[in-house]
Amino acid sequence: MEVVIRPDADDVGRTAAGIVQQSLADGVTTLGLATGSSVLAVYRDLIRRHRHEGLSFSGVDAFLLDEYIGLPTSSPQAFAQVIRRELTAHIDLDSERLHVPSGTALDPAAEARRFEQCLTEAGPVGLQLLGIGVNGHIGFNEPGSSLASRTRLKTLTEGTRRDNARFFGGIEDVPRHVITQGLATIGEADHLVLIATGPHKARAVSAAVEGPVTAACPASILQLHAHVTVVVDELAASQLRQRAYYRCIARHKPVGQRY
Repeated sequence: MEVVIRPDADDVGRTAAGIVQQSLADGVTTLGLATGSSVLAVYRDLIRRHRHEGLSFSGVDAFLLDEYIGLPTSSPQAFAQVIRRELTAHIDLDSERLHVPSGTALDPAAEARRFEQCLTEAGPVGLQLLGIGVNGHIGFNEPGSSLASRTRLKTLTEGTRRDNARFFGGIEDVPRHVITQGLATIGEADHLVLIATGPHKARAVSAAVEGPVTAACPASILQLHAHVTVVVDELAASQLRQRAYYRCIARHKPVGQRY
């Protein structure tokens, strides 16, 4: 695991976008996309690189981590709409190659199995972008999720619903259930890139990076993955005990070594 500490959220976004661009240049054709405030700066910089530097997503398949159950597909809060609004409508990704679990499927459990199969058939995701919740969730794998979990239905905690209420009229409008990729599903990606910004994420980042591997902090499963890059701002890094060492690694990175 490599921890990259940047001064602020915009710098975090530029760094993560650069990792995505390098991965595409190296031949990655399958991306995993997240929604949430932490990744917005990444998407803004990817759009800039597409418009001004020729970064292309042609030929890329993109898979979204999760989707609310019960929201109409046209709802502004549906993650299918969020990802189009914040990223894919502004780049040359083929709309037919954006894969999102259907939150309106008549049988959500069957839809979760279908999406898992779609991921399997596409081969491993080359690079998966991740945010992290204040309780340590990635995707919508809440604390207590099985470390071996696959794409499935999940019930949101009240804390997660409160956190997401700002995107709705209030907590009463936030769905209770989601379809989410499981922790084992996420872990099959070749490269995991976790982004976190702000002081409210500091405790979760510390638990994920330096705490024990435990279902109490689902993001701690990243410690078992062979290729993880954690990109955080100073505020989100504030509770990391090994901050000085992570900065030392960055200063003395071998020439030519990538994230």
